Amino acid sequence: MSQFTLYNYVLSGNCYKIRLMAGLLGVSYDTVAVDFYPGLEHRSEPMLALNPAGTLPVLVAGDLVLSETQAMLAWLATTYDSSGTWYPVEDASLHAQALQWLGFSARLTTSLGAARLNAMLDWPVDVEAVRAASRKDLDAFELLLTDRVFAGQTWLVGDGPTIADIAVFPYVALSPDAGFEHDRYPAIRNWLYAVRGLKGFVTMPGIHPLHELSEEGADG
Repeated sequence: MSQFTLYNYVLSGNCYKIRLMAGLLGVSYDTVAVDFYPGLEHRSEPMLALNPAGTLPVLVAGDLVLSETQAMLAWLATTYDSSGTWYPVEDASLHAQALQWLGFSARLTTSLGAARLNAMLDWPVDVEAVRAASRKDLDAFELLLTDRVFAGQTWLVGDGPTIADIAVFPYVALSPDAGFEHDRYPAIRNWLYAVRGLKGFVTMPGIHPLHELSEEGADG
């Protein structure tokens, strides 16, 4: 039985966050495909009636309508994770850290996400500004992850994966679409590998299953 409906564009990193989180939690859902490009259906009257901001994704569960990706991740984790580990609201320190990473993920949408849209769809942006911001964010993330590695930590918050990892993952993983390869980021590469290894991990165009990456490495 489906637990919610996701208004979805398959190439969207933000939509993918919700599909990935649902997969990791084993939650079934329905999807409604929205022609983001070239149809601009997210700006149509029916979609604006559902979400006046004209953004994707949109999650509908009964009378609940959510249009902010971070809110969807929090709702999924608090609703379907009985262990409380995916969104550690009971620990004030871990909760605050998770919220901070959610803020960083929103920043990535405006840097790496915008650079990717421009590279793939010729989306109108200030190319020089978003590419500079993208490089700055990737460099900062590499340093933060390196500090975590030195502290013996794999994940962004605490000792296990949380919604922080899921929020940050897509646009970092998809950064090669905008020309930002991961060769110079060993800590990022290792973290991406760890996320791909999670039980229930699902893919999207541009993000491959872990076994495919292993096979590519063996062939090379």
